[in-house]
Amino acid sequence: MKIINLVFFSFFYTNIIFSQTINFKLPSIDVKTLDGKKINTSEIKNNGKPIVIDFWATWCKPCVMELVSIAEKYPDWQIETGVKLYAVSVDDSKSMNRVAPFVNGKGWEYEILLDANSDFKRAMNVINIPHTFLLDSSGTVVYQHTTYAEGDEDLLYEKIKKLAKGEKINE
Repeated sequence: MKIINLVFFSFFYTNIIFSQTINFKLPSIDVKTLDGKKINTSEIKNNGKPIVIDFWATWCKPCVMELVSIAEKYPDWQIETGVKLYAVSVDDSKSMNRVAPFVNGKGWEYEILLDANSDFKRAMNVINIPHTFLLDSSGTVVYQHTTYAEGDEDLLYEKIKKLAKGEKINE
């Protein structure tokens, strides 16, 4: 009986947490761009088209692998869906000066945001990176994914295409 209760409450608790992790708007947090301008995350918009927000760090190999994989396809994604990707670096103040040269060396065409104090990361309840969020045309988080495995970018793109067509996505 204890096992049944444990399984039930684990399932119930997981569903409560999961249901709270999607269908929310971005919090209002100040971050910086690569050129040092302060912007508020409430300003993240894309004219009614999908938005991807990807939390990463220069020292995180899976993060870099994910962003490199997406970079190869990103221009095509933009043409087909109009998606915009914001790569939010959570490098701390000691390593933040490495972000711009790192990004320039990779040739990434993403919007890069700097979250040196991890305020945005905490507000989005990000624990592990990479952590990717997908927002619909109204700016509501409709999907999120943590970690990275080869092919995850293709699954993300399938969801982006559905959103771009105005369709709902299923977890």
